[in-house]
Amino acid sequence: MNSECNTPLHEAVKQRRSAVALRLLEVEPNCGHTPNVDMQTPLHIAAREGLTDVVEKILDIPWVPEKFVATANVRGTALHQAVLGGHTRVVEILLIRTAPDLIDITDSAGSTALHYAAQKNDTRMVSMLLDLKPELASRPNDRQQSALHVAAVNGSIAAATEILQHSPDAAESKDKDGRNAVHVAVSNVDTLRGLLKVIGPAEVINQGDSAGNTPLHLAAKMAHVQSTLTLLKDPRVNPCLLNRDGHTARSLVEERLAVGEMDAYVVYLWEKLKKQEESRCKNLQHLPPVATYQSLRRRSHRSAGSGNGDYFELGVGTYTLVATLIATVTFAATFTMPGGYNQTSGLAIHADRAAFDIFLVSNTVAMCSSITVVFCFIWAWRDPVKFNLEHLRWVHMLTVIACLAMIVSLMTSVYQEVAGVPGDHHRRLHSGRRDTHIREGGFLHTVCSEDTATG
Repeated sequence: MNSECNTPLHEAVKQRRSAVALRLLEVEPNCGHTPNVDMQTPLHIAAREGLTDVVEKILDIPWVPEKFVATANVRGTALHQAVLGGHTRVVEILLIRTAPDLIDITDSAGSTALHYAAQKNDTRMVSMLLDLKPELASRPNDRQQSALHVAAVNGSIAAATEILQHSPDAAESKDKDGRNAVHVAVSNVDTLRGLLKVIGPAEVINQGDSAGNTPLHLAAKMAHVQSTLTLLKDPRVNPCLLNRDGHTARSLVEERLAVGEMDAYVVYLWEKLKKQEESRCKNLQHLPPVATYQSLRRRSHRSAGSGNGDYFELGVGTYTLVATLIATVTFAATFTMPGGYNQTSGLAIHADRAAFDIFLVSNTVAMCSSITVVFCFIWAWRDPVKFNLEHLRWVHMLTVIACLAMIVSLMTSVYQEVAGVPGDHHRRLHSGRRDTHIREGGFLHTVCSEDTATG
């Protein structure tokens, strides 16, 4: 053994040398179950590496297993390792040829092999384990998380779907905070959408945690805009429910806004929740009073000095100024074409050049994009909340496009001025030589005439 208590068999399976490992097992059959300092036996390692022949050889040797102590092994049993490695055949061998209670043994965190399969999003492993023992779906770990919770935390939609197909009641499992898998999934909108497709009962979707918060409460409280909107689109979600403090999801957002977080996205979320309450709640008298946008803004300014709304106004001013400058420059360039105009035809001198076409297109794009940005912000003040969320990104993109197009326009304009009209330089040289020739010809002619007259 070395300093880590690894036997030659440990090293052989670590290096995936099956032939060497099989030879060592023939010499010393019982070394397949010898643990190292990490409580890992050669069987654990062979299972993780998918060495089927080595696993079978170790299991062929009669051996009386010692009692497994979960807290002594962070990585669990050989079954945990086989699931973690994704080796289906090794899992089948272990489930068939080992003790029946192997599937129930947990690692030091109380997680079963099903928890590992859910984390890895391995649907085949999940199916194999639940076919053998369906009650594993509701078995919690030390944090009171079921395999469905683990799948929701890790975004394992396929594994979550497989678990719910085998055990629909797993959706009602709660963790230490009293939250089900839908609560957990609000942090990942894709996982949330996947769960909403396979979870049937509205009671689960509207279930409150230990504080009485439904998944909608939790998503609104955490300001997860996309998750909240996804829940609001589901007709099973009830926006009228109160938590233990008497808050709806809408009033939780109002509290968030009142403490200085006057974020445009959160304000938009508040507007959506308010409209849902008005349209879907029958008894509005029992709900918390609805604040106005102006009152929230005043409270936000008092508590935080200046909210994010000021940053929005500053952003509007900056974008408008940049867009206006670009529009002015590109508009001026339209009437001051590079190279000027032909005095006879009135057309641009460089109109027959490819660079001129590039200039014309880029200048037009820059001008149209910048003018669109200006008009967007003029329209924005009608409904600034909705504009912030849905259109600010497009305004930013249009401004970037206008800047880039203006740069291209400038470059092509400079190029045309420097390069001039094709053949223009040659014609100027040729014209100069002709004039010289004429002068020289005239001189020679005179000389010749004089010579002729003299003769």
